[in-house]
Amino acid sequence: MRETEQIADQLRRAYEGEAWHGPSLKEILADVTAKQAAARPVAGAHSIWEIVRHIAAWEGIVLRRMGGAVVKNVGTEVDWPPVRETSVAAWQRTLKALQASNRKLRTAIAKMTDQRLRARVPGKEASFYGELHGIVQHDLYHAGQIALLKKALG
Repeated sequence: MRETEQIADQLRRAYEGEAWHGPSLKEILADVTAKQAAARPVAGAHSIWEIVRHIAAWEGIVLRRMGGAVVKNVGTEVDWPPVRETSVAAWQRTLKALQASNRKLRTAIAKMTDQRLRARVPGKEASFYGELHGIVQHDLYHAGQIALLKKALG
């Protein structure tokens, strides 16, 4: 298996399952209601909903960078997209958007050549190798936050 396919598989495991560390992001989110997603059980912390939108936003940013875009100085509205509607339908759309962003990114990664992993990300000093491993780590970091927020909700 090529390195890029292995990275895409790690991103899939982090999102869909069969992850070494435990429950995947999708598994953690499976029983979260819209009300729970919008709640703030920990003062000063982001809601589950905000974190999910943040994860999808960064998967999109990495995808744009892979397409050659220079993405620097990401503003708050892009980094942490606000939740403006908290209906059940809006939560389902948010979950579908996360699934779509993850699949698009995995597909793009799997199509990359291993040689391109050594190339620099446009506008950054980092290579795509570091960027892609970083997005997997980012997703897992926030999956852990979501799991803790779920516990805080009871």
